[in-house]
Amino acid sequence: MTGRLDGKVAIVTGGGSMGPGWGNGKAASVLFAREGARVLVVDNRTEAAEEAAAIVAGEGGTAVAVTADVSREADVARLVADCIGRWGRVDIMHNNVGIVVPGGPEDVNLEDWARGHDVNVTSILLTCRHVLPHMKAQRAGVILNVSSIASLRWLGAPYISYNATKTAINGMTRAIAAQYGPDGIRCNSILPGLMRTPLVEGAVFKSLAGSDPDAFFAARAGVVPLRRWGDAWDVAEAALFLASDSARYITGTELVVDGGVTIQAGV
Repeated sequence: MTGRLDGKVAIVTGGGSMGPGWGNGKAASVLFAREGARVLVVDNRTEAAEEAAAIVAGEGGTAVAVTADVSREADVARLVADCIGRWGRVDIMHNNVGIVVPGGPEDVNLEDWARGHDVNVTSILLTCRHVLPHMKAQRAGVILNVSSIASLRWLGAPYISYNATKTAINGMTRAIAAQYGPDGIRCNSILPGLMRTPLVEGAVFKSLAGSDPDAFFAARAGVVPLRRWGDAWDVAEAALFLASDSARYITGTELVVDGGVTIQAGV
C-alpha cells in the first residue's frame, strides 16, 4: 500500500459488519490500517469489532476494538477518551453507523422513527461534539459521514426515516465544514448507491428479493449504468481518498459512489 494515512489515528464507528462478508465500516477499518493508520474500531456488537481488529492485527497493522452504542453520549465520550488516552490524538472521524427503519409516513412506527434518528443522525452530532475539541487543538482533522443516494431520490422502497436521516446528514456535513474550516478541519459525506453488503442483504432488500436473492440482485444491477452493484470496498476507497491529503482542498461536499444511478431517470 502507499501509506497515505501514515501516522494518522482514525475512529471508525460501525467498524464491524452485520454478518458474514464485508460491510462498509469493516472495509474502511481494514483499508485505513493498511494505509498506515492506527484504528479504533467501534461497533455495538463486540464480536464484530473484534473481528475487524483481528484482521488488521493479522496483517501487521494496529487496531483496537471498542464496544459502544454511539447514540448514547456516555459511550461516545468513553470511546473518544479511549482513543486520546491510547494515541494522544484523533485525525479521522469516520461516521459509518446506520440503520434502516421500514415504513412510509402513514405506517412508520414512531419509536422506530426516533431510534432511526438517534442512530443515524444524533450519533454524528455526538462524535463530532467529542472529537472536535481535539481536532481544533491539533488545527487539523477529517470528519467523514456516510449518507446515501436515498438522500437525493426515491429508491423504490418506503423507508422515509432513512430518506430523512440521510438528508439530514448532508446538511450537517455542510454546516460542520463551514464552521470548522477555519480550524483546519474538513468534513465531507459519502453517498453510496446500490451496495451489496451484509446490511443490504439482511435488512433492506430481503423482503423484496423473495426466494431468489441472486436473481433479484442481478435484475437490479441492470438499472446501474456500470451494470453491477457496488461493494464495501468501493465505499472504503472513497473514504480513504477523502481522509487522505489527496483531498486536502475538498470539504463540505457529497461524494456520490453509485455507479451512475443518480445521473439517470428511474431506478
